[in-house]
Order: sequence, then C-alpha cells, then structure tokens
Amino acid sequence: MISKPVISVVTPVYNEAENVLLFFHELAKMARTVSYRFELIFVDDGSSDNSVAVIESLADEVKDNKNIGIQLIQLSRNFGKEIATTAGIEASRGDAVIILDADLQHPIDTIPTFIEEWEKGYEVVIGVRNTDGHGNPIKKLGSEVFYKIMNRISETKIVPHSTDFRLLDRKVVVAFRKFTERQRITRGLIDWLGFKRGYVRFETRERAHGQPSYSTKKLVKLALNSVTTHSLFPLRLAGYVGTIFMVFFGLAGLFTYIEVYLMADPWGLKITGTALLGMLVLFAIGIVLSSLGLIALYIANIHGEVANRPLYVVSKDEEI
Repeated sequence: MISKPVISVVTPVYNEAENVLLFFHELAKMARTVSYRFELIFVDDGSSDNSVAVIESLADEVKDNKNIGIQLIQLSRNFGKEIATTAGIEASRGDAVIILDADLQHPIDTIPTFIEEWEKGYEVVIGVRNTDGHGNPIKKLGSEVFYKIMNRISETKIVPHSTDFRLLDRKVVVAFRKFTERQRITRGLIDWLGFKRGYVRFETRERAHGQPSYSTKKLVKLALNSVTTHSLFPLRLAGYVGTIFMVFFGLAGLFTYIEVYLMADPWGLKITGTALLGMLVLFAIGIVLSSLGLIALYIANIHGEVANRPLYVVSKDEEI
C-alpha cells in the first residue's frame, strides 16, 4: 500500500494554551478534506503558561487518527518567533511545509487552496492578507510606509501585506536550511531564495484568545532588522550625502575664493570671511561623510561574508 504524501505544519507557540485545542480541531477537520497526511510540529518558544501540557494532552486524540501526527519541540527559553519557526522548518520531514500561527488568525480552511497552488507547480505559496477594517490605524499606516520603504531600498522585493502563512516545497526547505544568520526575518529569507511563487489572498480573522505576542516595540525591532539585513542603502546614505556636500561646497568655496580674493569682488557679492569659513566647514563635513561612506562599503562586504548566504540556489538540475 502506497502511503499518503506528508505535509508538515510548523506552528510556533508562545502562551497559546487557550488556542491550541481549537487550532488542532480545526486542522483535524480540514485534514479530512484532502488526500494528504499532516505532520503537525508545535514549537514551544518558552511559554510561561500550560501550552506544553495542552499539546501533550493531544496524544490521545491523534492515537487513532491516520491523517495527523504531532511532534512537540520545546525550546529551553523564549528565543523569538523567527527562531522558533526556523526550528520547526529544520525538523520537518514532509513533502511540503506550511507555516501557520496558532492564534487562528490565519484561516486553516484556506490550506487546501495553498495545496492546490503547490500542485500546480508553485514552489512557494504566499498568504497575502487583505486589508481589514478592525486593524489598528497606526499599525496600518506603519505597515504601508514600511513596505514602500523596503521595496525602494531593498535588494529583495516584498509583496505588501504578505505574511508568514506560506507553503514551501521540500526543495525550498532544503535551500532554507543553508542560512546561518542569527538576526533573521523568515519571510525575507524565503523571498530572497526566489523559486516559482504563487499567492493566496485571505481575510485575517480575529485572534481567538489572548493577546498578540508581537508588541509595537517588537514590530519596530522586526522592521529595523528587515531594513538592516535586506538592504545596504542605510550604510551608503552617509556617503551619498557627503559626496553632495563635498562637491557643492567645494565648488562654492572655490568660486568664492577666486571671486573675492583673486578678482577683488567684481560682482559686488560682498561675501564675508565668516561665510567662507562656513563653506570650508561644510566642505570638511562632506569629506568626513564621504569617508564614512567608503568605510560603509567595506562593512557591506563584511556583512555579506558574515551572513554566509549560499552563493546560488538551484531550482532544477536534470539531464535532458
């Protein structure tokens, strides 16, 4: 008898005791509608409630369930969602991996649509959130600004409102495991990998229970990490500004010196020594900033080496 193909569902958990049972029942209900077996990987990210006990209590429910198996990975402390997600992806064994939050904001009933896109040949299927009416207006504005800035300065383009809710083919998982950087944004690394992408739009649901673990402070930190790990533009900015200062005030100072001291002010500009000194100071600042920009180029090279990303990613290798 040929066994069913397996899909791994990676779910980071941090103080989700009230949601885990609901999450599992919805997933089990969905699993009956598709011809796949599911490997459900819960990664407990140092929860301080009884999330682990609730997950362990599910053992009896899956004992006779041929469609779902459960694996629990318990981290020694809170390492953060990105690391917990990475741990789950690295432990996965399925033909595809779906990353899914435990708070039920990602609709589980859309998973068959993700699978359909995967079966069409898409190697990465990305869940894109439709803008909803119950979101925080300040967070909405911040999200819009973030995506606009990132797509202006980043080497990796990001689809606005894309989420961590996504499906990865096994070959994408193998490539993802090659990343070694610590300050990581999972979705950014997946976007960097490339591969053939499909998109599934969905409506965000209200959180079932509890409060989001991502505070505004954490979201700001995540945004800053995204900018610094996926764009070198901030490093180069000082050099650009310095070059402009150096060229403009260098030419202005040279013109002033010639006009006032060599030509005896034939146009009557009456430029004072203080103004000339100011131009000299700004010219010197331009030199300093340009030097910082040059140093930034070396730092950018160091950043690229330390990140240790693969030189290339192979999508297909076959003899024809």
